[in-house]
Amino acid sequence: MNEHPKYNRIFTIVIDSLGIGAAADAAAYGDAGTDTLGHIAQCTEDFKIPNLQKLGIANLHSLHGVAPAEKPTGYYARLHEASTGKDTMTGHWEMMGLHITKPFQTFTETGFPKELIDELSARTGRTIIGNKSASGTEILDELAEEEIATGHMIVYTSADSVLQICGNEETFGLEELYRCCEIARELTLRDEWKVGRVIARPYTGKKKGEFVRTSNRHDYALKPYGETALNAMKDAGLDVISVGKIYDIFDGEGLTESNKSKSSVHGMEQTIEIAKKTFRGLCFVNLVDFDALWGHRRNVAGYAQELEKFDVKLGEFLTCLKDDDLLLITADHGNDPTHTGTDHTRENVPLIAYSPSFTGSGKLEDESSFAVIGATIADNFGVPMPKGTIGHSLLAQLK
Repeated sequence: MNEHPKYNRIFTIVIDSLGIGAAADAAAYGDAGTDTLGHIAQCTEDFKIPNLQKLGIANLHSLHGVAPAEKPTGYYARLHEASTGKDTMTGHWEMMGLHITKPFQTFTETGFPKELIDELSARTGRTIIGNKSASGTEILDELAEEEIATGHMIVYTSADSVLQICGNEETFGLEELYRCCEIARELTLRDEWKVGRVIARPYTGKKKGEFVRTSNRHDYALKPYGETALNAMKDAGLDVISVGKIYDIFDGEGLTESNKSKSSVHGMEQTIEIAKKTFRGLCFVNLVDFDALWGHRRNVAGYAQELEKFDVKLGEFLTCLKDDDLLLITADHGNDPTHTGTDHTRENVPLIAYSPSFTGSGKLEDESSFAVIGATIADNFGVPMPKGTIGHSLLAQLK
């Protein structure tokens, strides 16, 4: 480990789903012509993201109504995903060095296969209702009264790679809900049914309009398929602090501290507070509202407003950075709110790098993997990347 790293602290902020144009293989995913950020700018009058603009986002990717900075303060590059798929876990795992060749399954359009539902029903002893993509609040209003009355079990999914099971805390019981989720997790380890997470969704209430999801949610996530840059950092005695969904995405692997966020704005507020503290290592942040609230719901205006709110908080955060801090801003996939369907979109993502100590700035070469992020972080601290990982460091180019 390097006792005198170039940067003492590295903040990596993932704007979940902020793609910047269709990847070269987008057509194979049904995503030709997608451009999350570009289409948002095109559809938004008076789009204001001044802090991202100063860092160079409009120099990297042409944006309607947002002029390129004359003197950008950051370095910027376009990253293409090497792994197969376009989901959250694949994108983040690749950032930290893993090359995923088998994508996680999504069942957004069709629901889960009859074979999976039949086996889950037989193993749990419960009749399954739902089995479709839905919002958690909507499916409770639709089916929770039936579940309470009959003992049937609500199973549903979303646009992400998840299988979710609802259970009323009083009539279904928490322990029974967890038991059923453990069975679902075991079944969905098979390649043909493999989902990233099984989620227990407990709730209270007795009739439509009164149902409330509780804090006893439990995620049954897959652990990363191998060690990542996070494990290497933690094993070297460095701080690895997570904000938002990072804990769930990595199932806690390689983290020394985790912070749950109520929203993307809250996540930035947490990151600002962390920046005011002393630590040595990485603060890894996922801001999920862009994806969950706006991208999947194809809400262009909501996505644009969320970006503007993020930009305000980014301005506050930048004032907290010290000369020996490094900021990396990126995304894990696209989710073009102007595209058909509700799924993620296969897009390139931005990488923006900034430090108050930079004497240079500008365009870096396009990269064929997200893994340059983890490799750069590990290189800064003189920590070898785990065996079998991919990616190379960009540290020498950040001056």
